Amino acid sequence: MSAEKIHTEFAKRFGMGGTLFQAPGRINLIGEHTDYNQSWVLPASINRYISAEIKPNNTQTIRAYSIDFDEEVQLNLHDLPKKNHWSNYILGVAAEMQRAGYSIPGFDCVISGDIPQGAGLSSSAALEAVIAVGLNDLLQLHIPREKLAQICQSAEHNYAGVPCGIMDQFASLMGKENQAIQLDCRTLTYTYFPIPEGARWLLLHSGVKHKLADSEYGKRRNECEQGVEVLNAQFPEIKSLRDASLQQLHAVKVKLTDTVFNRCKYVIEENERVALFCQALQQNDFETAGKLLNQTHAGLSELYEVSCEELNFLVRIAMETRHVYGARLMGGGFGGCTLNLLKEDFSEKQLHEIQQRFENTFGYKPLVIDVKTGKGASVKD
Repeated sequence: MSAEKIHTEFAKRFGMGGTLFQAPGRINLIGEHTDYNQSWVLPASINRYISAEIKPNNTQTIRAYSIDFDEEVQLNLHDLPKKNHWSNYILGVAAEMQRAGYSIPGFDCVISGDIPQGAGLSSSAALEAVIAVGLNDLLQLHIPREKLAQICQSAEHNYAGVPCGIMDQFASLMGKENQAIQLDCRTLTYTYFPIPEGARWLLLHSGVKHKLADSEYGKRRNECEQGVEVLNAQFPEIKSLRDASLQQLHAVKVKLTDTVFNRCKYVIEENERVALFCQALQQNDFETAGKLLNQTHAGLSELYEVSCEELNFLVRIAMETRHVYGARLMGGGFGGCTLNLLKEDFSEKQLHEIQQRFENTFGYKPLVIDVKTGKGASVKD
């Protein structure tokens, strides 16, 4: 979506004088479903954005128009969220900023973006982030980015009904080009990791819409919490799954259902994989990195059970293809994309063969999403 079109739409509806902001989606290299377990993740912001032109309007009303949905809404901070509606993210951020003690007046905004919805690239977090950065800048609130991420996370919890971790919002707000962020989701301490050259990243969309709020996301989180409760009773130092070892998990296995045991086992193993993956990146060891991606997918599919037939098929045929280091589902699961780590000599012919095999089975080709790393939320140049 061009800046010119957003400017034109804003001027037509609300007059002149708005400021254009943008916030990126994200990929997560490794560390899936670990953020709400207070563990580590490794996201990177991408060059796909939600853009919003914003201007305070000296009223108590939020007027928002989505170009992509061709819909305008009027909101006030006392409104309850609508069911499964894009405006909840705007309302939620404004309301949570006010709840945090900041004075938020009414404002006008026009939004649009090129982040595919339902692909697991966190378009919702990008929408939250662009509103948060815009209001923070225009109202000169001087809220630190880490605090903005927490405000956006609360908006997702309370207005979209998704009990998400903080990774998506943090990555959108704090991202840098050619960098991944190793984020400790308990302390919000982080380290930037340069993404080395010598390999390529490719996203393949399964065609299955990723609807996190309607999925079993909350159920997975609850199952992890059940495991922590049992672990904590025997090992009081364990406050989340990041504190637990596999040895400790096996010590309480008889007190857990098989399902809860499997959920916890996956998270504990994934925590270790994040550290190993970061070591591999530092050493330009793409063979090891690819194997870790494959292990993550196996865990997400078999232990965490958030995959689907289409995602499993895409990963399997990628692993059968030469010049592919590794592949896994990315995001919350139940649809969306696979993340593929490719050798530099991976060819268009090989990509076509993957698409054709998928089409022969499911009747349509998986969408190729070309992404590179991008900068975090900011005023749009």
